[in-house]
Amino acid sequence: MSSEKAYVNPHVVRAEYAVRGLIPARADEIKKEIAEGKGAHPFTSLVYCNIGNPQSLDQKPLTFNRQVMALFDAPFLLEDEALVARFPADAVARAKEYVDRVGNVTGAYTDSFGYDFAREAVAACINERDHHVQPEATMEEICMTDGASGGITMAMELVLGGLEDAVMIPIPQYPFYTAQIALLGAKTAPYYLHEADRWAMQADDLAAAYNKCMEEKKATPRLLVCINPGNPTGGVLDRKVMEDVVRFCYDYNVLLLADEVYQENIYAADRKFVSFREVVLSMPAPYSTGTMLVSLHSTSKGMIGECGRRGGFLNYTNLPAFSREMLSKLASLALCANVNGQVMTALMSTPPQKGDASYESYWAEYNGIFSSLKERAALLARELNTIRGMSCQLVDGAMYAFPQITLPARYAEYNEAQNKKEGRKLALDARWSLELLEATGIVVVPGSGFGQEPNTLHFRTTILPPTAQMERMVTAIRDLQNRIYANYGD
Repeated sequence: MSSEKAYVNPHVVRAEYAVRGLIPARADEIKKEIAEGKGAHPFTSLVYCNIGNPQSLDQKPLTFNRQVMALFDAPFLLEDEALVARFPADAVARAKEYVDRVGNVTGAYTDSFGYDFAREAVAACINERDHHVQPEATMEEICMTDGASGGITMAMELVLGGLEDAVMIPIPQYPFYTAQIALLGAKTAPYYLHEADRWAMQADDLAAAYNKCMEEKKATPRLLVCINPGNPTGGVLDRKVMEDVVRFCYDYNVLLLADEVYQENIYAADRKFVSFREVVLSMPAPYSTGTMLVSLHSTSKGMIGECGRRGGFLNYTNLPAFSREMLSKLASLALCANVNGQVMTALMSTPPQKGDASYESYWAEYNGIFSSLKERAALLARELNTIRGMSCQLVDGAMYAFPQITLPARYAEYNEAQNKKEGRKLALDARWSLELLEATGIVVVPGSGFGQEPNTLHFRTTILPPTAQMERMVTAIRDLQNRIYANYGD
């Protein structure tokens, strides 16, 4: 190890996070250059399609949630009758309820697992969603987390001890998973999603991936990650496949980690969200009683889009007593999740009901955001499929598309020459993404940052930009592809 890295954890050096990697870093440089009037860029603004950050792309926060949050965060406002009269009655009542539950101390540490009122709200929401199954969820099975990322970290810390342990991850995957696995010194056991079949998962691939990891990496998979709806693919799992996954996890004694943060984002008419908790508890014993499951959700996505609030929760099912004890230890070490995120999670779980003052306005805002996302999901896939050298599966759910790019052989030769000239090894899809950025101001993430089938190229883009920016993005990609084929095609 070189001297400048002598005191850096090598696991930190190994960890990478493509969503905030090379291309976004260059985008930030360009943004600064534009602001300072430097450089000669053929555009005056950037379109950030690299990260699922809804409010940074003009998605408005839900008014009711912000009203309650404001009053909770500054409870002395509740004593100002003239000010309170300007808020809807249900927002005032909700804020008073929350403040009363915490004893008017809204900036103090909470219990390690979080506010009781927030955990009760989450449990009630889960039971309404999974109303076909028993037993019902209880607040004891809920741990409030700083976004879904906090839950991912806790679940991995719970079961991974080092190089002899591994995590089964989908390819393509959300790069936070590989980064966290690297930080914990564990190994990956990838299984591939099937692009031609709307990014379907095939359970038969799991045993092969498990055995390959055991044989070649000498590591035992302890945890299986399922991201449903998919990030970066936009795919939605079929229930039959989910049942096969549950059987696999039980048979191989693997903890199932269900990343379900996009559960409200389902656009395809022939797809619906089903939680892994419902699937597990609907199956016969021993699968219903012995499959270890940790489910995640957050306030960052859906129609709420409160990424910066870092609200989320972990819900466990069928964890053995010792595992629950160790999970409590991990939560205690973290002290507690941030209180604003906990409040936002409680609000996500208990929206205004019919008859409440905010009911009509809340659902008008909510449904308006959903309809717009659905329209943009359809528009993006449709338009990308009309571009030369590009194919894109339907965006069935979530907030992303993961289109495949086909490039001429001479463009690959050009990339090799550029790498030699620049003294670096830029992957071909990264070169394409960099040229898209520098020519048009469109920021996407190369598919190599998420993992992809060998000999394929992709990029990930969100569906979040407003329609005008979306149209600019599609036009920019079309122009770049046409230029590449004109200059490097046969």
